[in-house]
Amino acid sequence: MDAAAADAPTTGSLRKFLEHLSGAGKAIGVLTSGGDAQGMNAAVRAVVRMGIYVGAKVYFIYEGYQGMVDGGTNIAEADWESVSSILQVGGTIIGSARCKDFLSREGRLKAAGNLVRLGITNLCVIGGDGSLTGANIFRKEWRGLLQELAKNGQIEAEEVHKCDHLNVVGMVGSIDNDFCGTDMTIGTDSALHRIIEVVDAIMTTAQSHQRTFVLEVMGRHCGYLALVSALACGADWVFLPESPPEENWEDHLCTKLSENRARKKRLNIIIVAEGAIDRKNKPITSEEVKQLVVKQLGYDTRVTILGHVQRGGTPSAFDRILASRMGVAAVIALLEATPETPPCVVSLSGNHPVLLPLMECVQMTQDVQKAMDEGRFQDAVRLRGRSFEGNLKTYKSLAIKLPDDQIPKSNCNVAVINVGAPAAGMNAAVRSAVRVGIANGHRMLAIYDGFDGFAKGQIKEIGWTDVGGWTGQGGSILGTKRVLPGKNLGAIAEQMHNHNIHALLMIGGFEAYLGLLELSAAREKHEEFCVPMVMVPATVSNNVPGSDFSIGADTALNTITDTCDRIKQSASGTKRRVFIIETMGGYCGYLANMGALAAGADAAYIFEEPFDIRDLQANVEHLTEKMKTTIQRGLVLRNESCSENYTTDFICQLYSEEGKGVFDCRKNVLGHMQQGGAPSPFDRNFGTKISARAMEWITEKLKEFKGKRFVTDDSICVLGISKRNVLFQPVAELKKETDFEHRIPKEQWWLKLRPLMKILAKYKTSYDVSDAGEMEQVHSRGMHGEPAAI
Repeated sequence: MDAAAADAPTTGSLRKFLEHLSGAGKAIGVLTSGGDAQGMNAAVRAVVRMGIYVGAKVYFIYEGYQGMVDGGTNIAEADWESVSSILQVGGTIIGSARCKDFLSREGRLKAAGNLVRLGITNLCVIGGDGSLTGANIFRKEWRGLLQELAKNGQIEAEEVHKCDHLNVVGMVGSIDNDFCGTDMTIGTDSALHRIIEVVDAIMTTAQSHQRTFVLEVMGRHCGYLALVSALACGADWVFLPESPPEENWEDHLCTKLSENRARKKRLNIIIVAEGAIDRKNKPITSEEVKQLVVKQLGYDTRVTILGHVQRGGTPSAFDRILASRMGVAAVIALLEATPETPPCVVSLSGNHPVLLPLMECVQMTQDVQKAMDEGRFQDAVRLRGRSFEGNLKTYKSLAIKLPDDQIPKSNCNVAVINVGAPAAGMNAAVRSAVRVGIANGHRMLAIYDGFDGFAKGQIKEIGWTDVGGWTGQGGSILGTKRVLPGKNLGAIAEQMHNHNIHALLMIGGFEAYLGLLELSAAREKHEEFCVPMVMVPATVSNNVPGSDFSIGADTALNTITDTCDRIKQSASGTKRRVFIIETMGGYCGYLANMGALAAGADAAYIFEEPFDIRDLQANVEHLTEKMKTTIQRGLVLRNESCSENYTTDFICQLYSEEGKGVFDCRKNVLGHMQQGGAPSPFDRNFGTKISARAMEWITEKLKEFKGKRFVTDDSICVLGISKRNVLFQPVAELKKETDFEHRIPKEQWWLKLRPLMKILAKYKTSYDVSDAGEMEQVHSRGMHGEPAAI
C-alpha cells in the first residue's frame, strides 16, 4: 500500500525495526559546519524526521561548532514542521560558521557542557574533513571533558554516568567532492549544474564570435569540478591541482587550440580549477592562461570566474536524494552505535550507501594533499579514488586525438545506433563512443533513424570532428525510433554484410533491449549478427534490466523536481491546495517515486505497489490532518500507468470531493517535457563514461577473437551499474529477470527507497535497514568487480 494511515496496525517488520532501533530517550544534535553546499538542508530534514520517527529528540545546533560552544538559543529542539519547505532551499537553514573557539580545549569544554545539559550524546555532523576531524577530537576527549565539568560543579556526577560516551556520524557536504572514501559528496552535483548552465550559455555567444573562453571553477585542492565539467562540455583543455600539465604545456595548449580552429571549431573552452598548479607547484591562473592565448595566438579571449555562484541555487534532484538517503542512514548508524563504535562517515560507493571509518577517510584525504605537495602527482590521482582516475583517463582519450599515422588501425568497422524514445545524454554517449572507437583504430559508422534506418541503409562513416559539441545537446542527433528489427532482420543482416560491420553499440531504452534479444535469437539464421553487441541503457523511464541507472533519467527527474518546486510555491501562496502530478515512465514508477522523494511529496502512486480506494482515502485523511498544521499544501505524484482505473482525473476528482471545505485540488500532466531539454551534468558524465567503457569492451572482444564468429552469450550484453559495480550482463541471462508484459525488471533497487519517502512524509511503514550494513574498511571497497564510479 502506498500510505498506511497514521493509526494503521504496526506490521511485524515495523515492530522489529522499532524494537531494534528505538530512539526513545535518546537525543541527537545535528549541525552543519565549514563551507555550505546545496543539499545540506535535505540532509538536515532527513535527520530530523527520521530521528523523530524512531522516537528520539532532535536538536538543531545553529552556526556550527560556534553555536555548540555558545549554547543558549543556538541549540533548539526541532519538530516535524521545522524542516518543512527546506528541500529546495540552497545553503543551510541552521547556519554554518568557522569556529576558532572549538579549536581550544576550553571551547570544547563549553560545548560538552551545553550538550550534556540537554542530554545530547549523538552528534550528526554535516561538513568537510576539517569539521569531521573536529568531531573526532571532541569524541575522544568526551569523557575527560565531562569529568572536568563535574569536578568544576558545572554538571552533576550522575550526568557523567548517563552521558558517558558520544556517538559521532558524519556526512560530507562539500561542492568540491574532495573527501576520499565516497564517490559523491552532498552538493557536488548541484555545483556541476551551476557550472554547466554557465558553460552552455557561454558556448552560444562564443560560437557567434569565434571566441576562446577561460572558465575558472572552484577547487582549491581538488580538481573534480573542473575535470567533470570539462568532460561534460567537451572542453579543449583542463588544468587540475592533482594532474599538472607536462613541461612546455604552453606550446602544447596553443598547438591544440590552433588545430581545433583549423578543424573549423568556432570556439575554445579552457577550464581552470582555482588551485591549478604546474609541476613545480607554481599556481596557474585563469588570467595567465588568457594572456598566453592572446599573446601567442591572437585569439579573442575572455575570462569568466564563477566563484560563489557554484555554491548557490537550488539543489539538484540527485543531491536531494543522496542527502535524504545519507541522513536516514546516519540516524540508523547513531542508534546502532555502541561505546566501542568508532566515528563513521556515511559514503556512497557506486549506487550503494556504506559506512566507513571517519579517520581512515580523513587520513587518505590528507595524503592526497601531501602527495601533491611532494610532487607525487600520480599518487595524488590514485588516492583520489577510481572515480577521479577514471574521469581523467576518459577525458584524455576524448580530448586529445593522435595524428592518424600514429593510431594503429584495427581494420574493424564498429556501428553506433540509437533505438527507442529520445533521452537527454544520448548524444554525449554517441560522441564518446565515436572518439574512443577512433582512438582504438576502428572505423566508426553512424546508423541514422534506428532499426528502420538500419534496414534502409542509412549508414555513414562518422569522424572525430563530426561529434564536436554534441555533449550539451538534448534528444538524438542520429535520430531514433521505437521500431524493432523483427520484420527487417534480413535487410539489417544484408546491411551489416554490405558495410562489413564487425561490432554494434546500441544506445537506447527497452526497445533497444528487445532489439538486442531479437538480434541474438537471429544469430543461427544470419551469421552477420555473430559479432560483439553491447547495449548502453538510455531512457527517461529507467526500466532497462541490468542497470540501476539509464542515461536521460536524471534529466527527467530534474525536470519533475523543478516543476514540483514551482507548484509547491504556488500551493503555498494560495494555501489549502493539493496538486496531483502525472509523470512518465510507462509501468515503471522510478520517476514518480524518486521525484516524490526529491520534491518532498506526500504520496506517490506506482504500478509496482498496487493500491486501492482505501489507500486513496488514507491519503486524503493524511492531507486533511496536514491542513490543520502550518504546512497547508499537498503534493501527490502519479506514474502514468500505475492503474487502469484510478486515472489522474479520477484521483483529482476524488480528492476534490473528499477534501471539500478543507482543501481544493489541481492536476498537472508533465508529458513529453520530461524527455526534452539539455542533458544534466550527471547524464552527460554518465553517458560519456559508460559509452567509453562499452567501446573498450568491444575493442577487447575484437582483439580476442579477430576473424571468428561470436556465438556465446557473453558476446551480446547490456552494460549497466548494479549497486557498486559496472557489469556486462548477457541478455540471455537478463531475460529471466524481466517482466516483458509491463516492460520492467522483476526486481528494482529503488523500491527499497520507497519506505524512506513515506517516512519523510510522516507515514508509518516498515523499513529494511539491512542495506545500512556494518562498517567497512576504506581499502576493501570496490574489490568485487569493476567499481561503478558515478
